[in-house]
Amino acid sequence: MLRGSIPALVTIFRDEALDEGAYRDFVAWQIAEGSHGLVPCGTTGESATLDSAEHRRAIEICVAEAADKVPVIAGCGSNDTSRAIELTRSAEQAGADAALHVPPYYNRPNQEGIYAHLAAIATAVDIPIVLYNVPSRTVTDIAVETMTRLARLANVVAVKDATGNLARVSAQRLACGADFIQLSGNDDMALGFNAMGGSGCISVTANVAPRLCADFQERCLSGDWAGALELQDRLYPLHAALFSDASPGPVKYALNCVRPDFPADLRLPMTPPSEASRRAVDAALEHAGLV
Repeated sequence: MLRGSIPALVTIFRDEALDEGAYRDFVAWQIAEGSHGLVPCGTTGESATLDSAEHRRAIEICVAEAADKVPVIAGCGSNDTSRAIELTRSAEQAGADAALHVPPYYNRPNQEGIYAHLAAIATAVDIPIVLYNVPSRTVTDIAVETMTRLARLANVVAVKDATGNLARVSAQRLACGADFIQLSGNDDMALGFNAMGGSGCISVTANVAPRLCADFQERCLSGDWAGALELQDRLYPLHAALFSDASPGPVKYALNCVRPDFPADLRLPMTPPSEASRRAVDAALEHAGLV
């Protein structure tokens, strides 16, 4: 089952190339720290700048390190339906347990187009599909009615909801059924999201604080809301600081502070975070007790 703290993994670059050794060590560290699942090649992983070979290789490394300990949900989104199917088939062959898909960005299709795109992907492969609703990036929104249609497809099993609208959790639960898995796409809202019926979070913060994020999610899953609130207060400044500049700049900077063996290299068009952002990250890491 997809649940708990699932880091949206950064991709470790060194001298503009995928650093396979460091990436392997990073994935192993995430598992050792208690992460419940892994998402390689998502937005935080700078998937838009990975070529097909790098995309597949990052998934292969993640799958090999996961070794059936935790599920791997491969980011395979594209605004080109045939490209999205190609990436998903490649991820399936590489051993991913599920694939994460956004509605088409830039093209801005209507709801019928969003449904047709995601349904075409789901019917082309056998692995489970996790929808990723993130209107701030795609400028499209998977409406509750469209999600309901998609949830009727046998292998559409979950949504990563980054709408920022907590009411969606209840609306989607009623429309898609209690068995349809809902994962928060916003760390700062994960406590409320889980209380309303969510099962976890595909997390940016877990890149930097995997143990704390895993403990937070375990408390939510066990119904220890007081304990979860305590960790929410400890982590909240970090949740905010990691988006004080364009992601994943701040999270790569923060990871390098916590684990200097993981370089903070980015690929254009992403650039290092501003001084103000770095100061915010520094303060948040101290508040969380990570430095």
